[in-house]
Parts: sequence; structure tokens; C-alpha cells
Amino acid sequence: MKNLLMIALVFVASFTANAQIETPQPSPEAKIEQKVGLTDLTLEFSRPSMRGRAIFGDLVPYGEMWRTGANKNTVITFSDDVKIGGKEVKAGSYAVFTKPNKSSWDIVFYTDTNNWGTPKAWDENKVAAKVTTDVMNMPMKMETFTMLFDDLTNNSAVLGILWEDVFVGVTIEVPTAAKVKANINKVMNGPGAADYYAAARYNLESNGDIKQAVVWIDKAIDMSKDDPKFWMLRQQSLIHAKAGNKKEAIKAAKASLKLAEEADNAGYVKMNKEFLKEWE
Repeated sequence: MKNLLMIALVFVASFTANAQIETPQPSPEAKIEQKVGLTDLTLEFSRPSMRGRAIFGDLVPYGEMWRTGANKNTVITFSDDVKIGGKEVKAGSYAVFTKPNKSSWDIVFYTDTNNWGTPKAWDENKVAAKVTTDVMNMPMKMETFTMLFDDLTNNSAVLGILWEDVFVGVTIEVPTAAKVKANINKVMNGPGAADYYAAARYNLESNGDIKQAVVWIDKAIDMSKDDPKFWMLRQQSLIHAKAGNKKEAIKAAKASLKLAEEADNAGYVKMNKEFLKEWE
């Protein structure tokens, strides 16, 4: 009987120690993914609610930097370089901090995203962009803190912040025109050296048409002759070798060896020397 009681007590203690009660978060997390033109924008933030409280000028004081939401930092990520307030902001992730005032807000994009709340030591060198924008008072109240991407065009979107009866927004410009132009030029100009190289290597490694691979790799080498690459020349030597073109294979291997030695790449130096020893 005592043994059974001991087992029961151990079981209860173990269950209690491992049990975890999951309850709703008071400020649930949200994530928005938005394509603007050809650029991906991602926004992650937490959403507190008013719950009968006065917000701006009270819960969120005027004139003080705010984390813009709740819990960990609100973070926005850009897949391309963008412009905010006329300033170029590099692709990457940024914490969004704000300084609310009655008639205007400062919206700050900060390179350090790992603070919980506002940084203990503010560093102006980490400010990627800062925009001052006017407050628009809404005719109704927004109970739960909300952020969104609005006014979408091919070239821009507005990052909007809404809570209580306040709306503020900042325009984010994306490089759609430049990306489309680059894509058009690439298609109209035909494949580049990297495209020919990739196609030739695929044929070599998949036992495809080796004669076609020779044409492609020679085209790739010719297109990159002003800035030759030892790894491309290495593939040229292997492709010509498989096609039975001994002279061209040795020529390419020697050129690859020379560049690999200049780049101090021991792996390619070794491979080219072994190839030349076998073929010469």
C-alpha cells in the first residue's frame, strides 16, 4: 500500500512540474506580408487593446520614444533597398520606433532589432531613416492597435499606424521601375555568362549533350574574358576533356590554374594540377 501511495505521489509531482497552462496573450502577435511592385515587405508586431484606457498622452506619453505596440520590437523587413522620407534604406530588417505628439509623430527605422522595447542607450548612428508625419484624427476609435500597408501602387505603399482615434502614415518607395528595366534588359540582351555557364555545367554533370555544353561554356568564357573566373575555366577544361578536345582542355586548365594560384585557392590549384598531370 505504501509503495502504491509513493508511486502516486511521484506521478502527481511529475505531472505538476511538467504541466503548462496555455492562455491567450493580452497583446497577440501579428504578421503581415505584402508585395509592393516587385519588393516584399514583412511586418511583425504585437497588438495591445485600449480596454477602457486613454492611450496617447496618457498610457503612451507625448514626446517620448515608444516601442510602437507591445512586447518585443515591431520589426519591418524589406527585400530590396527602399526609400523612406527621401532617404535610401538598405534591404534588411529594422525596428520601428515612434515618438507620438498631439499633432505629429516621429517615425524611426532603427537598425538594431534586438531590443525589448526602446533601447536603453539610444544610438543615432543606428537610425536608418526618420520621418515626421502629421496626425490624422479618426471619427471613430480603433480598439486594438493596428498597423497595415495601404495606398498600394507599383512604386510605393503607406505604412499606417492606427490606435484610439489616431492615424499616422509614412510612405515607403520601392525600386520597381529599376527592377523592371533590369529584367527587360536581361531578357532583351539574351543570356549572360552565368546563364551559359550554368547550362553547360548542368549538361556536363547530367550526361547531357556535351557538344551543346562546349558551345555554351565557350560562350560563357568569351563573355567574361575581361574578368575571367578560375572556376568557370575549370569547367571549360572538364567539358572539353569529355568532348575529346584535349588541346582546348589543357589550355583552359592552365588558365584556371594561373588564376587559382593568384587567388590563393588551394583546392582549385590541386584539381587543375592533377588534371594537367593526367592529360599532359
